[in-house]
Amino acid sequence: MAMPLEGIRVIDWTIWQQGPICSTMLGDLGAEVIKLEERKNGDPGRGILGMAGVSADDRPNFYFEACNRNKMSVTLDLSKPEAREIVYGLVVKADVFVQNFRKGVAGRLGLDYAVLRKHNPKLIYASATGYGPEGPDSAEPSFDHLGLARSGIMQAIGEPEMEPLGIAGGVADQMGGIMLAYGVLAALVARERLGVGQEVDASHLGSMLMLQGLNVSAKLMMGWLLPRTTRKTSGNPLWNIYRCKDDQWIALAMLQPDRYWADFCRALGHPELGSDERYQDVPSRAKRAAEIIEIFDQVFATKPRAEWLEILRRSEGDFIYTRLNSVGDLPEDPQVRANNYTIDFEHPKYGTIQMVGMPVRLSETPGSVRAPAPELGQHTEQILVDLLDYDRDRIANLRRQEVI
Repeated sequence: MAMPLEGIRVIDWTIWQQGPICSTMLGDLGAEVIKLEERKNGDPGRGILGMAGVSADDRPNFYFEACNRNKMSVTLDLSKPEAREIVYGLVVKADVFVQNFRKGVAGRLGLDYAVLRKHNPKLIYASATGYGPEGPDSAEPSFDHLGLARSGIMQAIGEPEMEPLGIAGGVADQMGGIMLAYGVLAALVARERLGVGQEVDASHLGSMLMLQGLNVSAKLMMGWLLPRTTRKTSGNPLWNIYRCKDDQWIALAMLQPDRYWADFCRALGHPELGSDERYQDVPSRAKRAAEIIEIFDQVFATKPRAEWLEILRRSEGDFIYTRLNSVGDLPEDPQVRANNYTIDFEHPKYGTIQMVGMPVRLSETPGSVRAPAPELGQHTEQILVDLLDYDRDRIANLRRQEVI
């Protein structure tokens, strides 16, 4: 079955997470991705487990595998002109070039858009940045943690009296990479229609603003800050979370609570709450939200979550609710598995492992995970021979000169 980006070649000069995720997403859709790595140590993401003091020789490096599947690896010492000539040769035969180095680094090495477009005028040159290409901080370095901090999201999550909170898992990096892939896809369509190459930039800051679109829009258009909310005093008790007897949580999301109130109270075994005059409409329940939530806390604590889920499923009222998962619950969530949001993958070194699957389904041209993250320099000779017609003697000479 054909894939959406079959025939598209991506040169991936990226490290860590934000840039690599972009090119991984393009690879998942069928693009051929050639990852350029530093000759001796490669992408520092290869060593992230060691930095954390974790020895995992018998398990895959989750970080590098997640950010670099479906790629080939070429090692180069880009300080040497012979290595840059290799990159220029690849760019001539490429569609996309992705990089996420600090502003100015690409220019100093002769790998910026102004140089590469001379070799390929229709090239799409994609940069993952911290704060965007313009402005006083455009040259400042950034990591995921700073993307979370600068974007405001650390003060948007949690409850009102909490200090700013981080989010595990490189969310700003991930979002920045997703938005860069979105931009690359748009640029590919524009090139198809208009015949133009162009620069694409997606930053931590801009991507995290888009992730928080409603929060930011409320401030821009209304002058409001959507407040952090406190679970125990949430204005709508039917838009909240509750702990069950087995310490598992259930989430309710009934945005029009008057439709559900009486039926929901009956399902909980407390029909008297549904007919209580003090709780008859949204304003009256908001006024007494704390006492209602305290009652609900006591009720939900009487049964394990599975039982409550079954009770709500069988009850009249067409309630809107779900289980509250931890990240650790996701691999076994039946909806995750049914939709292949996680997949089983046969790794050549580690056997069957699980990986995050495709988040988007295309019925006729689906994406896929076809190859693991490459070993350092695994495809150097293959790429030089197949794409650039280098002979074995020339390659051997490049190795002696420590170019590759």
